[in-house]
Amino acid sequence: MWVFHRPTLLLLLMGVLRHGGASGLLELSLGKFRNVLLNQTNPVEAVIRNIASNVTVVIFQVHAQQSDVVISFDKTPSVNSSGVGVDRGLVSILRPEQTVCTWYVRALDAAQVLSTAISIPYMEKDPIPGGCNLEFDLEVDPNIYLDYTLVDIHIKFAPANLGYTRGANAPSCDSGTGQGSRWRLRYDVYQYFLPENDLSEMALVSHIRRMSGVQSIRANGIKMLTLTADDKTNVYFSSLPGQGVIYNVIVWDPLWNTSAAYIPVHTYACSFADLVDNCSSISKVSTKVFFTAFAVLGLFTCFFGHRFWKTDLFFMGFIVAAFIFFVFITRVTGLSYDVRLILTAVAGIIGGLLLVVSWWRFGSVLLSMFVIGLVLGFLFSSTIFFTPLGDYKVFRDDVVFWVTFTCVALMIPVLFVGCPRILNILASGIVGSYTVILAIACYVYTSLAYITLDLLRRVLNNYFSRAYTNVPFQRNDFIILSVWAMLALSGVTVQLRRERSEVPFPPHPYLTWKRERERRSTNVLDPSHHIPPLRERIHNKLLHIKEFFQKDQPAGERTPLLL
Repeated sequence: MWVFHRPTLLLLLMGVLRHGGASGLLELSLGKFRNVLLNQTNPVEAVIRNIASNVTVVIFQVHAQQSDVVISFDKTPSVNSSGVGVDRGLVSILRPEQTVCTWYVRALDAAQVLSTAISIPYMEKDPIPGGCNLEFDLEVDPNIYLDYTLVDIHIKFAPANLGYTRGANAPSCDSGTGQGSRWRLRYDVYQYFLPENDLSEMALVSHIRRMSGVQSIRANGIKMLTLTADDKTNVYFSSLPGQGVIYNVIVWDPLWNTSAAYIPVHTYACSFADLVDNCSSISKVSTKVFFTAFAVLGLFTCFFGHRFWKTDLFFMGFIVAAFIFFVFITRVTGLSYDVRLILTAVAGIIGGLLLVVSWWRFGSVLLSMFVIGLVLGFLFSSTIFFTPLGDYKVFRDDVVFWVTFTCVALMIPVLFVGCPRILNILASGIVGSYTVILAIACYVYTSLAYITLDLLRRVLNNYFSRAYTNVPFQRNDFIILSVWAMLALSGVTVQLRRERSEVPFPPHPYLTWKRERERRSTNVLDPSHHIPPLRERIHNKLLHIKEFFQKDQPAGERTPLLL
């Protein structure tokens, strides 16, 4: 399934034809990108000439959006001299007097693959990415290997080695751990987000160029963490299905203050080829129906929650019960997502009704406001950890995270214990308007949905704590954030103005009904005292209906005869 528009394809093809990439020979210049059209049958020979004598290493790399390419040193690829993937590269260690390098590239199994290629030179003091590879097939492997699920993304790479002059032996990878060995190297991991809702090849081709060279990576990428030689060379990130992300690693030699970049790798955390739930339609139909209906109720609560108190209670009870039940049924059963969502909706309805019934029977404002404040505190705490604060290393520990999260969530109902009406209006306005954001996220990508989604992932997955949860914040997110703020502010303002002259909360319904019943039974002057019981009134009504359908008796003498 191709995801580029016709103008994009034409632009790329023009670049291919201009550079001669479809003729079977691709002439490269160091540090310059070239577009190349690949097929499965005829490998393209990529050649770079007139390499300067001070260049000791050349890294050649090819990138395609979704179809795998094969890159190798020979026309006939072998396991130890080739790589397969959408983002692959090879390291050429130059011999003395060598001025020409050659590589071969072809598509793995597609008829035509549009790709972009570049070769980057490094000097003798620059570290060599993947130079101490012990895990992958290539002797020197500069590639970053990426796997993804719907929950997280895992990248791993081979350790680097120190640079050296042409013709010299490579430094030993395990001869020691001092400052004269490769153990002094540092690894900076960078992340770069493609434009939101843009799955075109043109976007990938233009932006992956910003994540290939050391200087451009530092200028455009987001530095997520730094690894030392003692750390494992693998990192986890939260998965963002439908959002393009590019990752790269810069290895830095602190002694010589030199750096080199690995091969950038990209992912959309979804499949372009699937007919259902592909990159163009991430949300399921059941998810859209659930959150659209939920948003309608939330929007009503945002503006009228305090006035319609029972509806507000139902809404908050629905949230608590649905969340707890979804976590429980996901952890203990293997049911499909659609079945779990239906059962969650039923559980939410039951939970909402139970909260309404508990209010009707016991009339405890304190209990109801604790539940409502807890929901608002839950959203507030999730928002705090949605910021870069959530990626601090101390919060990798689950105990520290959950204790801190719970304390922040409980802070809301504690702070507002003396003004429950204000708390309820704030909760209904803010939480109700956020449901609209969740509904929008079912149709258009927005990072704001991950305020609560990342927390749900951490509850459901034991190892999600190791993932970095950074998300893009681009134009769409600013617009949707403005919508959320406008709805929340409008809902809170409307309710505060409407309710300022009303009683804080409706009276206890059960006590009111009980008191009214006792008054009617004791006050004989009250006209309602003389109203027959409900059973007698129903019986009289049925008799009246029965008489209506009876036939009239024939007219005749109805009085006794006079003697």
